[in-house]
Amino acid sequence: MNLGRIALYVLAAFGVFFLLRTILRLRGLSPEAIADLKSRGARVLDVRTRAEFASGHALGSVNIPLDQLEGRLQELDRGKPLIVVCATGSRSAFAKTLLERAGFPEVANGGPWQRVS
Repeated sequence: MNLGRIALYVLAAFGVFFLLRTILRLRGLSPEAIADLKSRGARVLDVRTRAEFASGHALGSVNIPLDQLEGRLQELDRGKPLIVVCATGSRSAFAKTLLERAGFPEVANGGPWQRVS
């Protein structure tokens, strides 16, 4: 085996490692972190569509679809932590960034909504 091929395999392995690490980060918070935030009065914000929310959601969560979030920020309490959820964790990751840029002090990506039920 030549050195070039070995280097290529090593680079591919690192690429796979970093891709998996990124995917796992999108999965959301640990159950302990969710429990801690909830004990401090966190609100669960579900950014899925109305239809997705109607088909199932975490008890007590509020639904503001991602495409409406920027126009409805005034409906959220900036004084309480927010746990943002969706179907997989990708929309909630985007919403987390949007909320942080809008000045919300404590926002967490909860990942899939079933994890916070």
